[in-house]
Amino acid sequence: MARVFVITGPSGVGKGTLIRRLRATHPELRLSVSATTRPMREGEEHGRDYWFLDDEEFARRVDDGDFVEHAEYAGRRYGTLREELDRHLGEGAPVVLEIEVQGAAQIRETMPEAVQVFVVPPSFEVLQQRLEGRGTDGADTIARRLEVSKVELESQHEFDHRIVNDDLERSVAELEAIVEAQLPATNGA
Repeated sequence: MARVFVITGPSGVGKGTLIRRLRATHPELRLSVSATTRPMREGEEHGRDYWFLDDEEFARRVDDGDFVEHAEYAGRRYGTLREELDRHLGEGAPVVLEIEVQGAAQIRETMPEAVQVFVVPPSFEVLQQRLEGRGTDGADTIARRLEVSKVELESQHEFDHRIVNDDLERSVAELEAIVEAQLPATNGA
């Protein structure tokens, strides 16, 4: 049975960085590309970074049951397309979902066997600095993301695993240990 790994936490906590580092050492892990209604940022590509959908198409696909999970976050919608997840699982590959906390709660209900990891910032101040330092969002968007983060951080104890992302190397090692404990052992001989 292919495993599903849910990596979640507040915006700006470093989920994407941790996942990139994890996949560099575990290329067998597939990343399920999420759908979103937020605008494409410079350097992003449709189908590689996100499936960029307009509000109308996203709503239609929700109504059609095309999402395994979906959530609204800071005024935008995000979700995991069922076909994207099923494709990877059908190939027998373990899958990583980088999703919002609301979506992770939905996955917990529909796929209780999924391994859930909540990434925590070292402090709220560091989270704010990271969001501001990215330079991808305006002050209003950052303020909305920080307000949502306060609520999200309250739910961290509902998750199987917690990683405080205060030291990148240690955080990556913790994530690798969680994943490796759930993957079938490989024999190099």
